[in-house]
Amino acid sequence: MERIQSLFERYSGTREYRIAPLPSSGGNRQYFRIIWNGGSCIAAVGTDLRENEAFFYLDRHFSQLGLPVPEILAVSEDRTVYLQEDLGDTTLFDAVAAGRKSGSYSQEEKALLRTAIETLPAFQYVGASGMDFSQCGPVRYFDRTSVMFDLNYFKYCFLKPSGLEFDEMELEEDFRRLCDRLLVCCSENFQYRDFQGRNIMITPEGGMKFIDFQGGRMGPVHYDLASFVWQAKARYSPQLKEELTEAYLEAQSHYAVVRRKDFLTDLRQFVLFRTLQVLGAYGFRGMFERKPHFLESIPYAMDNLQELFASGTFPEYPCLCRILEELIPLYGHRQPRQDGRLTVRIFSFSYKKGIPDDSSGNGGGYVFDCRGIPNPGRMPEYRGMTGLDAPVIDFLKGYPETEEFARHTAALADMHVDNYLERGFTDLMFSFGCTGGRHRSVYFAERLADHLEEKYGSTGKLHAALIHREQNLEREVIR
Repeated sequence: MERIQSLFERYSGTREYRIAPLPSSGGNRQYFRIIWNGGSCIAAVGTDLRENEAFFYLDRHFSQLGLPVPEILAVSEDRTVYLQEDLGDTTLFDAVAAGRKSGSYSQEEKALLRTAIETLPAFQYVGASGMDFSQCGPVRYFDRTSVMFDLNYFKYCFLKPSGLEFDEMELEEDFRRLCDRLLVCCSENFQYRDFQGRNIMITPEGGMKFIDFQGGRMGPVHYDLASFVWQAKARYSPQLKEELTEAYLEAQSHYAVVRRKDFLTDLRQFVLFRTLQVLGAYGFRGMFERKPHFLESIPYAMDNLQELFASGTFPEYPCLCRILEELIPLYGHRQPRQDGRLTVRIFSFSYKKGIPDDSSGNGGGYVFDCRGIPNPGRMPEYRGMTGLDAPVIDFLKGYPETEEFARHTAALADMHVDNYLERGFTDLMFSFGCTGGRHRSVYFAERLADHLEEKYGSTGKLHAALIHREQNLEREVIR
C-alpha cells in the first residue's frame, strides 16, 4: 500500500485521497481505486515485470495508433506499480447480463457485442503495424511450444484431475496433429489472446476501451474470434454466434482479403483449441485454487463443445474426441429431471479445497463439519486408506461421538427431505467436510447415503447421488 501511496502522491501532488481495493480477477495483479477531489484513477500492483513491461509497451503502441485503450498515468521506479485511467466498473460482460440470463439478447445488447467484435480486426491488423513483437511477453509468438503448452495445460490441470482414463500416447499424437493444423494458419498479426467480454470496459461516457492485452503475441487472428464468440459463460445462441462471426468477417474485409469458406473451416479448429485452453485454466483456477467463477464456467465450456460436435466431429483427433465425449456428460449442465422427483446430492470434500458448488443454483441443504470427530488420518496405518475401508470404519465406530453425529445429521436430512417432498422442490444437497476429504467426510457421506436409501429407496419419490469429490468417485444411491 505504501508504494501505491508514494506513486500517487508524486503524481497528483495531494495527500487527501482514499484507496479502495477492487475485486480480484483471474490473474495475480491487484487493483485499487483511488478517489480524490480531482477525480479518480486505478492503481495496479503486479510482480511479474515481463508482463508489466509488455502491458506498458502495448498500451503505448496502441495509443499512438489511436486504438481505444486506457491511458497510463504514472509508473513506479521498480515498474511493479502503475496508475491508469479509471474506466468505471461496467464491463461488456456486465452490460449484456440481462440477455445472458434470459437467453435472449436485446437489439441494444447485440449492438454492443457487434461494436466490440468489429473493433477486434483493428487491434489485429492495425495494431500489428510497426509492432516490436520482441516486447510482447512472456510469449512472443503463437508457435509449437506455446500451443503444446496450452494443450498440456488442459491435460494436466483438467483432464487428469477428472480421473478419466485415457491413452497418453494416442492423446499426444492427437495433440501434435492439432498443433500442426493450427500452425498452418499462422500470420504476422497481433493475437489479443484474451479478447472477451470481461476485458472490454463500457466507459461512463458510453464508449468502449479494451484491457488485459498484455498476453498478446504474433499469431493467427482466428483465436481471438473464437475467444469472444465462444466465451464460455456468455451463452450466445448459435444464431447470435453466426451473426457476430459475420460482423467480424465484414470488419476484417477492410484490412485483409480472406477466403470465407477456408477461414470458417479453420475457425472450428481454433474453437476446439480455445475451449481446451480455457478448460485448462478453469481446472487450475477452479479445481486447484478453488475460485468459484472458474468452477461455475466449466459447464458452459462443455456446452460449447457439445454444440461444436453437433455441427461435425473431428475424425482427425480420434482419442481427443473420445475423451471429450466422456467429459461432456460429466461436467456439462445436467438436464433437469422430468419425473418430478426430488434429487438429493451428497458430497464428501476437503475444506482445503473449498465447499462443493451447488450446480442447481437454489442453495438448499447443509454443510456438515466432520473435523470435530477423531481423525484417523493422523494414524500412519490409516493414511493410505479412505472412509470406505473397513479399518477406518471400525476406528470411527469406536468413538461414541461418531454415532451421535451420524444420528443428528440423519435427523436433519429426514426433516428437510420430507419438507422438500411436500413442497414439490427438486434439488437438495448435503456436504460433509473434513481436513483432507478422505476419511471422516467419506464415512459420514456414506452413512447418510445408506440411511436415505433405506428410508426412501422404495418410495419412488427420490433420486440420490453420492459424490466423493476428492476421490473422484460418484455413484447413484437411489435411481
